[in-house]
Amino acid sequence: MVSKYMIFASWFVAALVAVAAVADFFVGIPFANQKVVDVLFILSAALVIYMGFNAFKDLS
Repeated sequence: MVSKYMIFASWFVAALVAVAAVADFFVGIPFANQKVVDVLFILSAALVIYMGFNAFKDLS
């Protein structure tokens, strides 16, 4: 049961990072508008969400 909450928390944090990176990509507020870093943050957040989805499938 605790591992499901850890997966949900990782999804939440990854979504926050992805939203902040997308906002910075278009507006330039949180991370000083560095496009390469924004793309890397978005890719890493997508990877964490994907790995969380696979882990969640294994638990079910």
